[in-house]
Amino acid sequence: MDGSSLWILFLFIFIIVPQMKQQMIKWRRINALRNCEKRRGTRIITLIHRQESMGFWGMFSRNFINIEDSEEVLRAIRLTSDDTPIDLIVHTPGGLLLAAEQIARALKRHPAKVTVVVPHYAMSGGTLIALAADEILMDPHAVLGPVDPQIGKYPAASILKAVEQKSPDELDDETLILADISRKAIRQTRDLVFELISDRLGDEKGTEIASVLTDGRWTHDYPITPYEATSLGLPVVFNEQDSFCNMMSLYPQSGAERPSVQYIRDPYPGRPSASGKN
Repeated sequence: MDGSSLWILFLFIFIIVPQMKQQMIKWRRINALRNCEKRRGTRIITLIHRQESMGFWGMFSRNFINIEDSEEVLRAIRLTSDDTPIDLIVHTPGGLLLAAEQIARALKRHPAKVTVVVPHYAMSGGTLIALAADEILMDPHAVLGPVDPQIGKYPAASILKAVEQKSPDELDDETLILADISRKAIRQTRDLVFELISDRLGDEKGTEIASVLTDGRWTHDYPITPYEATSLGLPVVFNEQDSFCNMMSLYPQSGAERPSVQYIRDPYPGRPSASGKN
């Protein structure tokens, strides 16, 4: 095999094949979306952040909610008629507050029913978006998270707590500025949560939930289960039947030589375990 043939083989394996795989999975996603929309009679939008093999060397990056996401979601909402329900599938660790706020407010203003679907997790900004929905459809083991503001690498509530434990003459100007920003951030986020939920849950319940989710009583990565979300008063519905059109299977993690999770995909209904439990 001469040099030109080796170059063509290299080109095919490392450039053309990854691109073909990406195009194939995009086609499968579109097909799955169309089928699911027909079944549910809704417009389905996905906001899914995963690590995916991309481009020349199959490199990947982890994504978060950003302005480009909000632009696309807002465009999709504008293209949806007022009488068409929206299903938004959210799988995200969170991201830019401004972008999440834009998406949440746009969903809130949509006249038809809005359902936010959480197959696995919608943390931080993802939870903020879910609060705008008429219904939050969650798998039994899916989780939401607190929406308490983060100032740099520290929670705003923790900054304020640290400041309260010292006298003002012990604090430098930068710490005092951070404390001022923290108070504003907590107030603004609490007001936004109240705005999103109070018309459905009432002012008293809206104030309570807004405080619980923003006051820093939990760490920012605390998992709020569907059961806890229901006890708080959020409009959670359990998705016991399927993983919502199996959409998540079309957003795989980055490729690897050995998968970290592996199993035989055939269902085993009623198969007894070693302990004798079904």
